[in-house]
Amino acid sequence: MELFDSTKQVLSTLFTNPSSLMYSGTDLLLKPVFLRGFSGSLHLVLLLVLFVSWVWKKLKVGVSHSEGSKERFKNRRVLWNKLILFCCLGVSVFNLVLCLLSYFYWYRNCWSDQNLVTLLDLVLRTLGWGAICVYLQTQYFNSGEQKFPFLVRVWLGFYMFISCYCLVIDFVLYKKHETLPIQYLVSDIVSVITGLFFCYVGFSGKTEGGDTLLRKPLLNGVDNGEGESIKSKGADSVTPFTNASPFSLLTFSWMGSLIAFGNKKTLDLEDVPQLDSGDSVVGTFPNLQNKLEANGGVGSGLTTLKLTTAILFSVWKEFLLTAFLTLIYTLATYVGPYLIDTFVQYLNGKREFDNEGYVLVSIFFVAKLVECLCQRHLFFRLQQVGIRIRAVLVAMVYNKGLTLSCQAKQGLSSGEIINFMTVDAERVGDFSWYIHDSWMVILQVVLAFLILYKNLGLASIATLLVTIIVMLVNFPLGRLQKKYQDKLMKSKDNRMKSTSEILRNMRILKLQGWEMKFLSKIIELRESETGWLKKYVYTLVIITFVFSGAPTFVSVASFGACMLLGIPLESGKILSALATFRVLQQPIYNLPDTISMIIQTKVSLDRIASFLRLDDLQPDVVERQPRGSSDTAVEVVDGNFSWDNASSDPTLKDINLKVSHGMRVAVCGTVGSGKSSLLSCILGEVPKISGTLKLCGTKAYVAQSPWIQSGKIEDNILFGKEMDRERYDRVLEACSLKKDLEILSFGDQTVIGERGINLSGGQKQRIQIARALYQDADIYLFDDPFSAVDAHTGSHLFKDEFMEVLLGMLRSKTVIYVTHQVEFLPAADQILVMKDGKITQAGKYGDILNSGTDFMELVGAHKEALSTLDSIEGGPGSEKIRISEENGESSTNGVVNKEENKVSENGRSDEVTEHKGQLVEEEEREKGRVGFSVYWKYITTAYGGAPVPFILLAQIAYQILQIGSNYWMAWATPVSKDTKPPVEGSTLILVYVALAIGSSFFTLIRTTLLVTAGYKAATLLFNKMHLCIFRAPMSFFDANPSGRILNRASTDQSAVDLNIPYQVGNFAFSMIQLLGIIVVMSQVAWQVILVFIPVIAMCLWYQQYYIPSARELSRLVGVCKAPVIQHFAETISGSTTIRSFDQEARFQGTNMKLMDGYSRPKFHVAAAMEWLCFRLDMLSTITFAFSLIFLISIPEGVIDPAIAGLAVTYGLNLNMLQAWVIWTLCNMENKIISVERMLQYTSIPSEPPLVIEENRPDRCWPSHGEVVIRDLQVRYAPQMPLVLQGLTCTFTGGMKTGIVGRTGSGKTTLIQTLFRIVEPAAGQITIDGINISAIGLHDLRSRLSIIPQDPTMFDGTVRSNLDPLEEYTDEKIWEALDKCQLGDEVRKKEGKLDSKVTENGENWSMGQRQLVCLGRVLLKKSKVLVLDEATASVDTATDNLIQQTLRQHFTDCTVITIAHRITSILDSDMVMLLSQGLIEEYDSPTKLLEDKSSSFAQLVAEYSARSNSSFED
Repeated sequence: MELFDSTKQVLSTLFTNPSSLMYSGTDLLLKPVFLRGFSGSLHLVLLLVLFVSWVWKKLKVGVSHSEGSKERFKNRRVLWNKLILFCCLGVSVFNLVLCLLSYFYWYRNCWSDQNLVTLLDLVLRTLGWGAICVYLQTQYFNSGEQKFPFLVRVWLGFYMFISCYCLVIDFVLYKKHETLPIQYLVSDIVSVITGLFFCYVGFSGKTEGGDTLLRKPLLNGVDNGEGESIKSKGADSVTPFTNASPFSLLTFSWMGSLIAFGNKKTLDLEDVPQLDSGDSVVGTFPNLQNKLEANGGVGSGLTTLKLTTAILFSVWKEFLLTAFLTLIYTLATYVGPYLIDTFVQYLNGKREFDNEGYVLVSIFFVAKLVECLCQRHLFFRLQQVGIRIRAVLVAMVYNKGLTLSCQAKQGLSSGEIINFMTVDAERVGDFSWYIHDSWMVILQVVLAFLILYKNLGLASIATLLVTIIVMLVNFPLGRLQKKYQDKLMKSKDNRMKSTSEILRNMRILKLQGWEMKFLSKIIELRESETGWLKKYVYTLVIITFVFSGAPTFVSVASFGACMLLGIPLESGKILSALATFRVLQQPIYNLPDTISMIIQTKVSLDRIASFLRLDDLQPDVVERQPRGSSDTAVEVVDGNFSWDNASSDPTLKDINLKVSHGMRVAVCGTVGSGKSSLLSCILGEVPKISGTLKLCGTKAYVAQSPWIQSGKIEDNILFGKEMDRERYDRVLEACSLKKDLEILSFGDQTVIGERGINLSGGQKQRIQIARALYQDADIYLFDDPFSAVDAHTGSHLFKDEFMEVLLGMLRSKTVIYVTHQVEFLPAADQILVMKDGKITQAGKYGDILNSGTDFMELVGAHKEALSTLDSIEGGPGSEKIRISEENGESSTNGVVNKEENKVSENGRSDEVTEHKGQLVEEEEREKGRVGFSVYWKYITTAYGGAPVPFILLAQIAYQILQIGSNYWMAWATPVSKDTKPPVEGSTLILVYVALAIGSSFFTLIRTTLLVTAGYKAATLLFNKMHLCIFRAPMSFFDANPSGRILNRASTDQSAVDLNIPYQVGNFAFSMIQLLGIIVVMSQVAWQVILVFIPVIAMCLWYQQYYIPSARELSRLVGVCKAPVIQHFAETISGSTTIRSFDQEARFQGTNMKLMDGYSRPKFHVAAAMEWLCFRLDMLSTITFAFSLIFLISIPEGVIDPAIAGLAVTYGLNLNMLQAWVIWTLCNMENKIISVERMLQYTSIPSEPPLVIEENRPDRCWPSHGEVVIRDLQVRYAPQMPLVLQGLTCTFTGGMKTGIVGRTGSGKTTLIQTLFRIVEPAAGQITIDGINISAIGLHDLRSRLSIIPQDPTMFDGTVRSNLDPLEEYTDEKIWEALDKCQLGDEVRKKEGKLDSKVTENGENWSMGQRQLVCLGRVLLKKSKVLVLDEATASVDTATDNLIQQTLRQHFTDCTVITIAHRITSILDSDMVMLLSQGLIEEYDSPTKLLEDKSSSFAQLVAEYSARSNSSFED
């Protein structure tokens, strides 16, 4: 009121009696009131001019943006600009501080006209310089102009003049011995100094210089060189943290340049600097490894304790530093509560010494400053430790995955091993946050007890006891939580294991029409998981209820004890106790979280340690001999080997083998006879029971199932070797890859999808063979690599590779190859015939042909298949048909076209990149701010958002009751012993207890509603995302590696399950709390709002400035995680190949690089968060200090000391809460990205409907199986060329048709179109008169049968593999098993139909898996059966058996066969030869063979010529 009266008085003086201000000329010019009025008027004019200028610019149409918006700025100019901005801001802040100090000073003493005018001048100066700051930042620095705008230069001249004039007048008055307020002199000196600087810069035009990329943000601290602009290729530079100066480290200014850059453009991984060597896994992993080895923690000797000790010792410096920071931080937090009583007594008039108020304010301020600095650096260092620990654990798990023995691997699925990496290592890393909490709690309780003892005396013992009781309640709740956590993790493991397997085999599931059945299996596993999740989150509700009520419970007990003991309660002591309880609330509240985290970390460390303890491959299986030291390449003497050490029956028995250098050894035998095991044993993969195995030289291996890495074709072939162009070209030629690469848009730079998904089987095998040949090894091991290669290519590979083109390459090499193709045998120097794990015959082809039955059976079966050719007139042997290159030339590659076409199906035309049009796309990453729609969708997912208003109302009620209870205690207790209390003691406690119970009740409501809504939202998002994934077309799975999808199903789903509801809730709750504090503080002194407004504005500006960089860094964390998982998954599946090429070290290096790529954005996210929080803490500490200065400046008696003390009690929490609000906002923005990523996958385009009700075929459809194709045109994307270019043909019902053609001629595409994996671009396919495009996908696919190229089995039982939909009886299943010759094999097993099938059917041989696929179609008995290279993995005898079974049981069915073995289609009724997506020939095999010029006749002639010439040899 006094201020308003003064204002009125001055204004009335000005307007009613103007002469009172009219002094004689000289006197007026010397009066301070005139000078301040004149200065204020000038600043007001400046403000108006700047405002008009801004409006004019906004209204001006077609403003030409000069080149100033370029990203490149001048180096020295940037420095000047920063300095100018810093000075303008400094002048504005200086005037604000001076204004507030003057206001408080004159408020306490007296007002005068001069004081009021001075105050107005200071306010206008603050606003004027703030406006110049904004003007320069927005208008000038972005304009590219070299000189200051004319307007600013005019202003600087006026400012310099008025500043000098004022300073001169100050000296004149000083000489006259007139009293002058000290603030005038200080203000004028500062004005002159800054005026000189501004004039120098403004008029000398010193703003030009060299190039740089960025400007740094305000308040980034001085430029120390370490924060040099991060070039766009930040990936080449090391983080500025490494060379930062102490001041820069203290204020986190080294992060400023990256945050500034993130404001200019969207950050990419290349913009994020590399980690310091101390934080990089490359630097930290050897350190941990050495510590473990020193402790004997290697192999089976590793225990959880040894692992934990080694981890702690590897980060001991950071551990000690963070412990010290924790100690200082804890001590600083208790300074405030300790001094509140003294402060209240001071306000009440009890002064110990002069200026006590200022001393108290200084102590409060310094304590807050220390607390803020320690907390920020503590949090940053803890996260830094977490990043290191996570990275080294991932490296350990990865390295173990590479050396794991096959037996140990069988007990674990790849999904479980990946979980060690994605979940367990992550959790141990996160534990770094809690590492000091266990001892910090004890320290906090002790400090609290000492403060309470000082204030409450013996009653503090009651406080201590109650605190201990509350903490003890933790243990049963903690145990319960651990139990649920364990169960939750196990059920998550099971779900991830199944999801991983299903994604790998999605093509098979879609072909069979099983995807919805397998989706229901995932939903079932998820239901089991959510059962435990529900228990876990509701336990959390109880814990939160107990611990949010704990401080109130503790305070009731303490004050009750005071009443009983007769200890007088004074408001100062009560406020000190309440502040102490509030500080104590944090450790009590965090205790369950800490205990839960300790338990979870212990579980994770146990899991990792038990994994690291598993058996490695036996190192002594193979005796390695130096290259050239022996004539023998491979020697096995009395070898007994077994995959399962516990089994009494070894896998390989009595193996004796000697292979000299340069020999070619063929291994043959029936399905399951141990051929692949023999090669594995030479590689050292099979545990040795007895005997010796010697190997001399380097080795290269080609597996039966192709293992292709995602990446470029060139990288797959080079496989870590340097490029030798001449050798590379020879290898491509030898493997018939030249033609394929010519057709690909990117040649050998084409990026292959996961597991070679965009290549045909033959292409994958040939790339594998090329990889082996390029290695230039001494010993080559081939495990039936020609099975998936078509007849023409197979012949070329075999003949040319081993005999002509590669004679130079493999002439001196040792080659051991397993093959089912008998015609490849005669070329061998030695043939090994295997049966039941023994070598039953060994020798040259001619020698063993008549010496035993096993080999005779194989050759007999092959001859029987060839007998079909005998009808050819003159016999194929006499006719030397030259296969000219036209066969090669006429070929094209449908599958490669397929890839070319799929390419930009989802391609984004706006991103012109080198790899545009590749099939495997970069992971989609949203850019810019997380849209409000994401939050809205999430909030309204559960019950349409109905719980949200109730949650907010409950929190508001809780906050009101909390403040009410504290207000009641402050008001109802006397300030000192002498004062009479306003209410009785019993009333005091009863009202307090009632308010406390009310607030606890609202906490319970709030948490229960939040948890329920979060749980419901997580379940609905899971179901929706999985339904969309399972209904997505195959092109989606081709373009997205499974690691990417798994990342959403595991990491993002975990965040939605356990984090996001609480993040969103915490933001809302902390906002309500902050508003509560502002209301309490403003009620005591409304003037504090004047400080709050600019501070909150600056906080919001900082938050807006920070969020673009932080958001993109968080997204990069998500995007960089998938490659780590994918590389790991690929490594596990290809570990045998990697080991066989001795490439472990290279793969470990790649993993470390990927891990650092993931840690880089994570490290900078942590630093960016602390950069922001440090600045927010500084601002809120300044606000708190101003509030205190204001309180001590108010004359005594104006304000109730108890209520003022209450404001201080809340103010102590202000900086923590203000930072907490911004932190939760940023954290919520970062975490909500998980929801955004899941929502991306809920909008995947879906396949056509599974069932069209109005268009359902009859139950008996198809009854005849007639397939009519009319003008069929197929392309894989609208903008791509046709793969099938107008096919027209009819597959008559009940007829058998063989389809042949070179790899990639469109055979597989035709089959995919029949099953509608790909939709036709034009034309149609009808089956029994029904257009397949008009009916539902499930109706179509479930009525057709297919035996796919890659035989697939799923984790489960024999029964679930044959009949996943559970449609058939056991009798029918046994019948089918007998028909496919597996009945006896299954009967031998212990569980019969329920015997275990491991992941991918790894415990069954390739041939047996193919027979299981045959069993499936025998059960289904469809009228249309497709065999897609179905007998590629079986020997000729088994092939004949399959053909015989099919002939016998599918006599009246339409059978369409894509074959690589000519013999398997010679007995077909019709043969179709495809070339370049067109039908080249289509007739009966007899007619085609009669026409010697037909392509088919040439193919057959070549095949039989090869076979017969082999036998003649």
